[in-house]
Amino acid sequence: MLNFTVGPVMCSDEVRAIGGEQVPYFRTPEFSEVMFENEELMLKFAKAPEGSKVAFMTNSATGSMEAVVVNCFDASDKVLVIDGGSFGHRFVELCEIYEISHTVLNLNQGQKLTRERLYEYNRQGFTGLLVNIDETSTGVLYDSEMIGEFCRENNIFYVCDCVSAFLADFFDMAHCGADVMITGSQKALACPPGVSIIILAPSAVERVTSRKVRSMYFNLMDVLKNMERGQTPFTPAVGILRQINIRLKEIEAVGGADAEIARVAAQAEDFRFKIKNLPFEFVSESPANGVTSVHPINADAYNIFETLKDEYGIWICPNGGSLKHTVFRVGHIGYLTHYDNTVLVDALKDMLEWGFI
Repeated sequence: MLNFTVGPVMCSDEVRAIGGEQVPYFRTPEFSEVMFENEELMLKFAKAPEGSKVAFMTNSATGSMEAVVVNCFDASDKVLVIDGGSFGHRFVELCEIYEISHTVLNLNQGQKLTRERLYEYNRQGFTGLLVNIDETSTGVLYDSEMIGEFCRENNIFYVCDCVSAFLADFFDMAHCGADVMITGSQKALACPPGVSIIILAPSAVERVTSRKVRSMYFNLMDVLKNMERGQTPFTPAVGILRQINIRLKEIEAVGGADAEIARVAAQAEDFRFKIKNLPFEFVSESPANGVTSVHPINADAYNIFETLKDEYGIWICPNGGSLKHTVFRVGHIGYLTHYDNTVLVDALKDMLEWGFI
């Protein structure tokens, strides 16, 4: 199997080897040391401000999106939500569930967020902003620095879902002024799904430790308190956290976050160059490095996904909802090479010759 989806992605041999080991008991100094190493490298790679803390959550990234909404906002807030696709819309749904006053900045499929559009909401009393920096459903990358400037000017608590952007696109948490960053184990971290990670700037730490939260599992104050000893309140995904440790050290050994981002960017550029003469259109006005959204001009996108999977042993990423038959996505994160791109593009060319595209 050759996997070009955007999560789970291909893992290195070293990461997969950890997954084959017996899972050790975790209430030990040895596991705490692993967790402290994970925290140190996550803070470094996110370029988090001094005094930031990390919450390791055993759930999908959507669970951490919910945890952040529950812990950081309440009925007194007025939140602006960037909704440019299915993942941005999850923040809208969470605000609805928890009855948090919110306004939705809607963007069309593939549309970039411009300064002019964002500043239509300037000086309107917003206290929070929620955004998926890489709207993975369409592969659009939003400008974290521009949004951060807007939030500073408006004294807004700034939450960045970087689930697909972390280690794939440039992100400087301290410089852009993000209060919270969220990511997941199964994206550019290239580990199995099951762990998501919340990085909280000092402003966010103060917020979550000063509020009474009506939740047991998603109580971030409890999570941070336990992390002081390198532990979690409840049984974590021990094996995946050990795999994350190996993966973070892999990244550090080859130059750190900037080197990994450059590698992913080169992988994306190589694929986009190799596919440019085929009957496809790129969807995003502002493409992220981690994924390319593709519209087949003369074919059904979901049929292409199924044919590649069943006939060629290659997985790309289908879309759901209204995009199911018009857009497929090709990921550039995980243990992939330029040669793998060639294998995929050759398969697409073969399908074209056979009349499937």
